[in-house]
This record gives sequence, C-alpha cells and structure tokens, in this order.
Amino acid sequence: MKDSFKHGVHPPENKEETNKLPIRQFSFAPLIILPMQQHIGAPSKIIVREGQEVARGQVLAAADGYMSVPMHSPVSGTIRKISKVPVISGQMTEGIFLESFHSSGQEVSEGSPISVDASPEQILKGIQDAGIVGLGGAAFPTHVKLKIPDGKSCEFLVINGIECEPYLTTDHRVMLEQADDIFMGIRYLLKCTGAKEVIIGIEANKQDAADLLTQKIPAGMPVTVKVVPVKYPQGAEKMLITSLLGKEVPSGGLPIDVHAVVVNVATTAEIGRLLPHGQGIQERVITISGPGVKKKGNYLIPIGTPLRYVLEQVGAADNISEVYMGGPMMGVAVSNLDISITKGTSGIIVFGEQDINKTDKIFPCIKCGACVGACPISLNPSKLGILAKAEAYETMADDFHLMDCFECGSCSFVCPSNIPLVQYFRLSKSILRKRKTAKPAAVNV
Repeated sequence: MKDSFKHGVHPPENKEETNKLPIRQFSFAPLIILPMQQHIGAPSKIIVREGQEVARGQVLAAADGYMSVPMHSPVSGTIRKISKVPVISGQMTEGIFLESFHSSGQEVSEGSPISVDASPEQILKGIQDAGIVGLGGAAFPTHVKLKIPDGKSCEFLVINGIECEPYLTTDHRVMLEQADDIFMGIRYLLKCTGAKEVIIGIEANKQDAADLLTQKIPAGMPVTVKVVPVKYPQGAEKMLITSLLGKEVPSGGLPIDVHAVVVNVATTAEIGRLLPHGQGIQERVITISGPGVKKKGNYLIPIGTPLRYVLEQVGAADNISEVYMGGPMMGVAVSNLDISITKGTSGIIVFGEQDINKTDKIFPCIKCGACVGACPISLNPSKLGILAKAEAYETMADDFHLMDCFECGSCSFVCPSNIPLVQYFRLSKSILRKRKTAKPAAVNV
C-alpha cells in the first residue's frame, strides 16, 4: 500500500488490550450530572424543573436555535437540582443533577419514527431532534454538517472508521457489533445528502471490521470499503479525503468544497439506531484503557455519568497521574474528576505516576525540522511556536495559516525539545477567536 497522505507519525497503537473486548453495558450511576454545553453551538435550553420525575429518553432540554441540539434523559429518575456544573474546559455551565431510579435502563420512551423514505428536511430535523452530534470527539451538530449549502453538491459520502488515536477501539467494536445500524444510518445519510457513492474508510489494523462490513453491504447500495495504511492522523477529515479520494480540501475550506461529506462511523450507527424509533441519544460507547486502570474495555455508558464514578467502577490506580478524555494525542487531560461523560467523550485513558515521563523541562528549539516533517498539512510548527511565544497571533494566522491546524499533536509528539506546540496553538487560536468576537462589540459601544 502506498502512503495515503504526506507526513504524519506512527505513535504506539496500544489497542491490543481492548480491540477484542465486546461492548458491555456500564452500570447506572446513582447521580447523573448533565452539562448543557456538550456540543459546538448554543447550549441546550432546560425545559424541566427541580423535583420533576422524568423517564429515560425524555427530552430534558430543547435545542436553542439551529446550531443546537436537545438533551435527552439517560436514565429514569428525579431532577434534584438545576445549577452550574464543571466541564472539561475548567469552566462552569448550566446543568442538571438527575437522581436515577434503580430500574433505570429498562424502558426508553419513544417519539415519532423517521422513515428512510422521509424528505431530506425531515431526516435532518429527526437527526437534530435525536440530539445527535459527531461522536468522533468534535461534537459538531450532525444535522448542520449534513445540510448541503446552496450552490454545493455532495457526490461522495465518506464513513470514517479510521480511529487512528492510540488506545481507542470504540469505532472498531461498533463496526463489528453494529453493522446493521451502520447500513441503516447510511440509508438516511444518502437521502439527506444526495450522495451518489459511499466509501467506508478503515485502517489496516481493523481488517476484521473491513471484511465484515464488506460482506454485509446490502444489495444495490453504492458502498465500497477501502482499507488504508495505518498512520496518524489518518482519521482527520482532510487527510481521509486525500487518502480515499485523492482530493485536497483547500486551505480554509470544508469537505463539501470537494463534493464530499465525512461522517464518523459511530455517529452513522446512532442515526440508524435512533431514527427508526424516534428516540434521542442517551448513551455512547467509550473505550476505557491505559496502564492506570484494571477493568479495561469498551463500555456503553450513560451520558452524564460522573468521571469519578466511572474510575471507581473500573478500578483505577491509587496513584493516578493523568486522565485523558479522548485519546492521548488529541484528547484533553482533565483537571477535575467531578466532570461528566458527554456526547463527545470517545475514550477515558488513565495513567499512573510511574507511566508518565517525568521530564517536563522544555528546551529551546534546535531547528531540527522534525515537526515540519510530521505536520500532515505542511505547516511550519517551529515558526508558529516561536511566534506564539512572542504573542504574534495575527502573524501566525495571516502569514502561517494557524487556523488550518486541526491540533492533531503530531508536532508535539516528535519534538526532541519537549515543546508543547499543540498547546501553544490551541491557546493562540482561542485568543484570536476572542479578539474577533470582541471587535464587533467594541464597535457597538
């Protein structure tokens, strides 16, 4: 197999401890904590009151506009409190404290089913009403992503089954265990995007999933399964489009600019599972792994389950040093174990003190060029890092294409000087976004 895209890295995969473990239902926590900000866009708007009893699957918060989705109850229980709750960013956001009944998980309330013969608009509305966001980690509202802009057309629907992050095996297990849901989801996606061809992209380390899905392609469905070489960050949209279609998404552009729409395989399965029953998303598959946890596995965990409860149930080490939500490359190290599982949580990776490199010292850049050779979109991370330290944020964006960086972490991974480049870039982009939103406000004063 030829290289699929330029550059990239090969971090240790560390998938062997969980990739053969079937998905198991996780226990229901006595207290579920649901932050309303679980997706890109406007937070969900709470429509229940304290003291109210709710059923599993019931809408607790409505979508607050087009760029928003509702929140469904992951358990049957009683609303104990509505107040601020912590989230992974360190901020506080509006949330719901839900005390679950012991019988939780037995019944799920249903709404109005959405047929695959429904109109594209009805399917998109059904996806929004189901509260579905990208389950690969970005948590972008799926109905917004699937809406084809005026003047654009979708020829290729790409189903992303790459899962290139170390440790994570959720998508792998979903492909092996939920194939029927995936193909049902593809039926909906074909209808609402108008795509003519579907390509399921899978890395070579998941050949069993590729073989299974190839065997189960429904007759007449325009689907092919393509296996690509193992390389990080193969699962990034732009990289996957290059690998599968040989097309390059332009700087600042989107997949639709090359007539493609990319949807995560687990998101596709949820669409196929929920829409026929008119249900909302209440739980998701999460890989729990890392050397600091005993009961590794792939678990179906109710959204809103407190991280501290999860770690207690899986036997986390007493000397926890770091816990990542997501994978170790693009995930975020948590600073507070009282945050909750959200729709965007794809993994929980735990490290003990003995598993972490104690060398936190940052050395000066030696101009080795390793980061330049690793960057999959051919940026100059070394120069961007120097500009970040000088707080030259506009120069980073205007002259060195900072906003094209999707924070894969390849540059930090290869840096011999231990420079946290991707953290510099995240901070720089955050500052630029704040400045951009502050300018119109200043004009209106």
